[in-house]
Amino acid sequence: MLRPTDLAREHGISTQAVRNYERDGFIPPAQRSPSGYRIYTEVHAAALRAYLSLIPAYGHSAAGQIMNALGNHELDRALVIIDRGHHQLLRDRETLDAVRKAVDHLTAESDAADGRSADHRTIGELAQRLRVTPATLRNWESVGILVPARDPATGYRVFHANDVRDAELAHLLRRGGYPLDRITTVVQQIRTAGGTDTLSSALEDWQRKLTARGLAMLSAATRLDRYLSLLR
Repeated sequence: MLRPTDLAREHGISTQAVRNYERDGFIPPAQRSPSGYRIYTEVHAAALRAYLSLIPAYGHSAAGQIMNALGNHELDRALVIIDRGHHQLLRDRETLDAVRKAVDHLTAESDAADGRSADHRTIGELAQRLRVTPATLRNWESVGILVPARDPATGYRVFHANDVRDAELAHLLRRGGYPLDRITTVVQQIRTAGGTDTLSSALEDWQRKLTARGLAMLSAATRLDRYLSLLR
């Protein structure tokens, strides 16, 4: 039998936080003593360890959804949420690789050639590619991250290969938590074929974050497996 303070002390959190997690369904409901005090068991301790390990791996929202699903005996729903997290991590790695390749081949000549390329996208097509809204792309344009050309006949935005590269880079850095003003500086630096120290530092930082998230997923899987074994 465990008290709220026992669970809280292990993770350096308050007993109120433990009660809140129980209220929100992140750990199972506590048993009650004849006097009304909460009594937790190893199942609750394992659930709390699992939930807190899920946060750095999948984020607060997804971690809560996973634990809620398990609390409602919806294992498949929990696994779908986990699968989405792994898919997003893979997509981030692929995007990072794509940006690195673009930067490796960045020269003034290649930029000019990209700008003359017949391959181009509309704002809707680029938004779909990045899985963002057209409004997001217009916002990036307003702060100087994107500088698309305009079709002289229609006035619509036209995104060429170098614009797509800038948008991919902006999307990557936004997912890494970088503010728009910093992204603007980095993208403009690349656009003018200047030094890439700022970009290299940003990409290395994002690589570390992806590695940390991948390791967190491994740790969370171990904690979650332990919790599920106690529920069977």
